[in-house]
Amino acid sequence: MKQWKINRDALPHLIDEALQSLKMAFSSIINKMNLFWWGIKVGENIKTRGFIKIKRTPGSQISIGNNCKFISKPVYNLIGINRPCTLATLTPMAIISIGDNCGLSGTVIGSFKNIKIGNNVKCGANTLITDSDWHLDDPRSGLIKEVVIEDNVWLGVNAIVLKGVTIGANSVIGANSVVTKNIPSNVIAAGNPCTIIKTIND
Repeated sequence: MKQWKINRDALPHLIDEALQSLKMAFSSIINKMNLFWWGIKVGENIKTRGFIKIKRTPGSQISIGNNCKFISKPVYNLIGINRPCTLATLTPMAIISIGDNCGLSGTVIGSFKNIKIGNNVKCGANTLITDSDWHLDDPRSGLIKEVVIEDNVWLGVNAIVLKGVTIGANSVIGANSVVTKNIPSNVIAAGNPCTIIKTIND
């Protein structure tokens, strides 16, 4: 990390960093209390900026691994987020599982069955992950199908991951993509619907 000298040029940055650190510490305390209240299993060293929105249906499960970071306010992500991080289980059988070292920015995760996110996953600003068409009382809604996002996946800003999808390890999903089908490991994919653009070589 760069060491800043205390001078007039660096002063606004240093004060802003100090204020943001205090705000992060405060929001982390409140979020930890809220996570505990909702009965969510949380690993060590969770960091939050802004407040996470939570809705856990009784009987369902939400778990968060170690060293995860949640950003829920626009001031903390200059690419621009428009909503808080939201974790919601909508049925008693629903599961949301988030691995270690994951980062989420204004990410909404809505599970009716099972959404599994691996380790080291980056969820860019305003991403959405869901395993259902919602509105289950509407006959046009299809079956609920689980979602799996494997280790080290990067979801670009505004990416949407829909039901029944598995995204393989190390893959990158481009900004504004809509993922409707499985994406293999070690590729860059983008578009609506999301398709493979190139392979990532070692």
